[in-house]
Amino acid sequence: MDRLIHLVVVQFKPRKGDYAANLARLAGIFSQIDNLDPRPDVAVFAETALTGYFVEGGVRDVALTAGALARDLNAQYLAAVNTPRPLDVCIGFYEVWNNAFYNSALYVTLGGDGPLIRHVHRKLFLPTYGLFDEERFVDRGFEVRAFDTDFGRVAMLICEDAWHSLTGTVAALDGATMIFVVSASPGRGVWPREGEGPVPANLKRWERLARDIAEEHGVFVALVNLVGTEGGKTFSGGSIICGPHGDVRAQAPLWDEAILTISLDPEDLTRARSDVPLLTDLQTMMPHLMRNVDRIQAGEKRELTFDDAPTGGGPLTPLGHTGDGERADAPSTEESGRQPEEVAGRAKKSARTNKKQSPKRTRTGADAKLNGAEPITVMRASSTPAGPPPLDIDPELTSKWLVAFLREEFERRNFERAVVGLSGGVDSAVTTFLAAEALGAENVLAVRMPYRTSSPDSLAHAQLVIDAAGVRSRTVDISAAVDGYLSNEPDADPARRGNVMARERMIVLFDQSAKCHALPVGTGNKTERLLGYFTWHADDSPPINPLGDLFKTQVWQLAKFLGVPEVIVNKPASADLIAGQTDEGDFGISYPEADKILNWLISGYSPAALAARGFDPNKVEIVRKRLAGTHWKRKLPTVALLSPTGIGESYLRPVDY
Repeated sequence: MDRLIHLVVVQFKPRKGDYAANLARLAGIFSQIDNLDPRPDVAVFAETALTGYFVEGGVRDVALTAGALARDLNAQYLAAVNTPRPLDVCIGFYEVWNNAFYNSALYVTLGGDGPLIRHVHRKLFLPTYGLFDEERFVDRGFEVRAFDTDFGRVAMLICEDAWHSLTGTVAALDGATMIFVVSASPGRGVWPREGEGPVPANLKRWERLARDIAEEHGVFVALVNLVGTEGGKTFSGGSIICGPHGDVRAQAPLWDEAILTISLDPEDLTRARSDVPLLTDLQTMMPHLMRNVDRIQAGEKRELTFDDAPTGGGPLTPLGHTGDGERADAPSTEESGRQPEEVAGRAKKSARTNKKQSPKRTRTGADAKLNGAEPITVMRASSTPAGPPPLDIDPELTSKWLVAFLREEFERRNFERAVVGLSGGVDSAVTTFLAAEALGAENVLAVRMPYRTSSPDSLAHAQLVIDAAGVRSRTVDISAAVDGYLSNEPDADPARRGNVMARERMIVLFDQSAKCHALPVGTGNKTERLLGYFTWHADDSPPINPLGDLFKTQVWQLAKFLGVPEVIVNKPASADLIAGQTDEGDFGISYPEADKILNWLISGYSPAALAARGFDPNKVEIVRKRLAGTHWKRKLPTVALLSPTGIGESYLRPVDY
């Protein structure tokens, strides 16, 4: 029996753009791997593991040749181990090759006299949808090939490559018995899914893809994903290893770095391919399918033949050619030579004979159904038209996700403390609870900033949050500062006065952050952002915001899970800038109604489509007008573009790069 294959998956959190620092960390990881028992044959890292993924225009700064990466890896390996036995490494990186940049994966054997490069795979499918714009920064590869290692034949795919089933097929047809899928896929989807546990929705999709590739082709599949946060996009981890029956053999944790090791039996491949010989079937049919594809690409029309219509040859004869001999399913010469009347007459005579010989039976019960005397039961399925993602969330998953986001952002920006403007409302309360969980309550400063006309309940409710979360607090009355300015503007209307208060609060918040060396944390939710219900360059000013992609109704769900005091969760939402003012009163529509409409509109459905689904057209129009009229508030200032290096247009370096 073949010996076991010892595999280790390294779920790694790179510091974005810092190749040298990430590379230096590998020495410690190689040392850990070298001390494992059994010692691994191969270690697999994720896509762009040493630079981070969303480097955009920074690709040219971090790209290097495969040879340079192999030498760097080997140097770290030799420095980390005492007896440099060979170790195979599969790792994703940004590559410069033939005067072009690629998102690539390197497979190299380390140790010995020097690194031995076995293969370089260049990503074929470059996403340009949703949050991705990869093809702007790198070129495409055009091949999927398997290659030999000391333990078998292997192939590599990079992220979206695996979303196209043909790539796994090509790898298996080239002899691969193990496929490494290296990925940097940000988590998306917090809605609950029965029986699937608290994991991002797209991670379950990834699991299905890996299992399908493994089961269809009878191969081992290791899917390795990054962890960490880049510009608000959180890589979830959850790397998995699948057996050739499509079974999940092992899975790494969500959000955190991990070294996952497993031993695989090559005999499992033989058993799987014997039980379900799909790959053998494919090898037989592939030449015919390839000819089929060639004809499709050539635009060749397929002539439909059926029954006894004459054809141009046998089943493998291309159109326009004739074949020798007679098809096995064609009528015999004797039969085809008879006149139609003769054939029909013989059939009728046979039918009469059979009828005489058959005894009469009464059609009752099951026999009646079989003979068509009774109608077949009609089943009507309920209509389930497509729609946007649900507004219900898995609060446990959401909470862990946002805590991981906050920890990562603070670590990346070299901050240990947070400052939060605590209004006594549900948004700032949830943000305070999350910050306390992520950083420790002692590292969170909650600042209350009342104006003289603010509701006394706001201060009291904020104190409930301070007590429940255990955070530090300070109260700064902004009345004198606001009145000092407004004394020169006696005709200022309530909207102007409210904007002055909101901006004064940001002055206080940022000054406190400078005083305490603490990072300001925003509290605005997705509904407010989409409806433009915030003061520009005030509420939206803090550099990070955990709630900005949660609708208001989702924030309420999360608040209940976190234990925010009920009086805060249940009270009407208010900016508390004007006595008696409420958010929903300003909107002319409730938050639950607005969230449902927004969810449909931003998912690509038109107002007419919503009306057809029973939404009130007047309320849809209220939301649509606010959404369409406030895009400018969600953008950075518009700058006249005069040069070929415009910031944010051509000069693209992410904020956390």
